[in-house]
Amino acid sequence: MSFETISLLLNWVQLGVLLAILFRLGHTFALIANTQRELRRAINRLGEQCAAEPINAFGRPGTASTPRSWWTPVQTDDTIDVDDLTPQSP
Repeated sequence: MSFETISLLLNWVQLGVLLAILFRLGHTFALIANTQRELRRAINRLGEQCAAEPINAFGRPGTASTPRSWWTPVQTDDTIDVDDLTPQSP
């Protein structure tokens, strides 16, 4: 094989590798966008749930019949459950 043939073959291999990298990078960006969208949905859903539930004197969801005094500690639960991260059907 001559030098020109080998050089042309290597150029085609380089082009194939570059296209494969770009294709994989496109899938990575799509995965990041989907993850961001699902996290945004979970945060919005948690915000709606927190706004709909009254908070009692202990900082927990329930009836807000007991007035909160200055010495009552406020306990918040900032954990995200596995169910909050599952995909939602449209």
